[in-house]
Amino acid sequence: MGLGRWLVHRWPSTLKSTHTAQYQALLERMRAARLKRGITQQELARRLRKPQSYVSKAENGERRLDVVEFMHFMRAIESEPFALLRDVEREYGPLKS
Repeated sequence: MGLGRWLVHRWPSTLKSTHTAQYQALLERMRAARLKRGITQQELARRLRKPQSYVSKAENGERRLDVVEFMHFMRAIESEPFALLRDVEREYGPLKS
């Protein structure tokens, strides 16, 4: 199953809102993964070829990341995107539509 289908199956409509506890947990884990690797927002922005404000806004929930952007973000910090998603799901359980 591809990532898109997996997300729709696991988290059907809940990802539309950046104000859910699940989305906030996702952002917190993304930031923690970046910091664990010792990567600054500036360095991540350079790797993504984006301005530093892009990283800041994404991590703070001011800018919603789509699935492709999430994958790029996680790969740029050399972290496993599926593991992060599984961690959030483990904590909050499968989301229901």
